[in-house]
Amino acid sequence: MIAVLVIDMQNAFFEDPVLSNCRESVTMACNGIIAAAQESGAKVLLVKTEHEEDKSTWTLNMLEDDQGFIFRGTSQSDFVSGLRTEGLPQMVKTRDSAFLGTDLLLRLRNWNIDTIALVGVSTHNCIAQTAADAFGHNVRVVYAAEATASENPEAAAAVQDILCREYRQQVLSIREIKDRLMAPLNGQEPSP
Repeated sequence: MIAVLVIDMQNAFFEDPVLSNCRESVTMACNGIIAAAQESGAKVLLVKTEHEEDKSTWTLNMLEDDQGFIFRGTSQSDFVSGLRTEGLPQMVKTRDSAFLGTDLLLRLRNWNIDTIALVGVSTHNCIAQTAADAFGHNVRVVYAAEATASENPEAAAAVQDILCREYRQQVLSIREIKDRLMAPLNGQEPSP
């Protein structure tokens, strides 16, 4: 079974000018995949990054720079306007990978998930780290091409190419992801 993980679709990440320019299109693409998942009965998990102001959750570079980011309860930590969130489960992470220090693997196992569709930002950081850790847990990964973005497109393409080649992960169009989500409703076996 497939689940959709919506990664870091938060105001803070779209403060970057490159991501700001694609916020609306990525949000609409994410919403399309969320809608297809809900229609098919597939699971959707909203994953967000949040940190504490007391430095207890800060990453090494945040500690070295003595500058925190995305504090819990601030507008930076809110999901972007227009993203479908109502009624969807949420999970907070403090590192790039959604697996590190969270109960993500437990959730996926409880839902009988063997494949995750990753959407959101940033392709070369949080999405890539989540994808690499998914491979380590024998969870297949597909990326929704139009529903992912990065402030560094060259790094994103390079990292994604390595993950696809080495870990047999796939970059699919929104249409292909929607078809996989809808396959069980249409009496088809979803492809791996």
